[in-house]
Amino acid sequence: MEIVNWLGILESLLFAAGDEGLTLKQLAKVMDIPEYRADELLNILKEKYDQDENRGITLIQLAGTYQLVTKKENAIYLKRLVETPNQAALSQASLETLTIIAYKQPITKAEIEDIRGVKTERPIQTLVAKGLIQEVGRKEGMGRAILYGTTKEFLDYFGLKDLKELPPLSDSNEEPYTNEEADLFFNPLTDETE
Repeated sequence: MEIVNWLGILESLLFAAGDEGLTLKQLAKVMDIPEYRADELLNILKEKYDQDENRGITLIQLAGTYQLVTKKENAIYLKRLVETPNQAALSQASLETLTIIAYKQPITKAEIEDIRGVKTERPIQTLVAKGLIQEVGRKEGMGRAILYGTTKEFLDYFGLKDLKELPPLSDSNEEPYTNEEADLFFNPLTDETE
């Protein structure tokens, strides 16, 4: 293979690894080349990124792993992106569904519908698409219904370390998705559109 092909493979692997990064040993093994050759390719790729000031990414070594990262010069634009409000806010139905899942997980669609009293297919699809919930298994018994739970993205989005940091539910006999509790927990997301 030509060096350009090796660099393309290396770049693809680093991109796919994301912020987990890859060690020199992992890269050499996956690319089926000696470690010294993988190191040479990493140096060539880094040099290419550093020489082209029009590139938005660069290659770094951090804690023994190699990662593709954005260039520091572009930080102001990345900050603006993060601070831009999300245009696709969640509907009240999605918020109610998410609240039920957060407090009752793992839970099936039928159990959510029993609590809400209405169908939840669309809110579940929306929440899965946004990465806030995921399938976490199957319920034992007939039909083996899908069980849903929250994701790491859910915790990140709401600034929680773990589910123990969820606001406490009131001691009343009301279900966990009452409007007051949903508003308390999800206020930044409220919107009438799906």
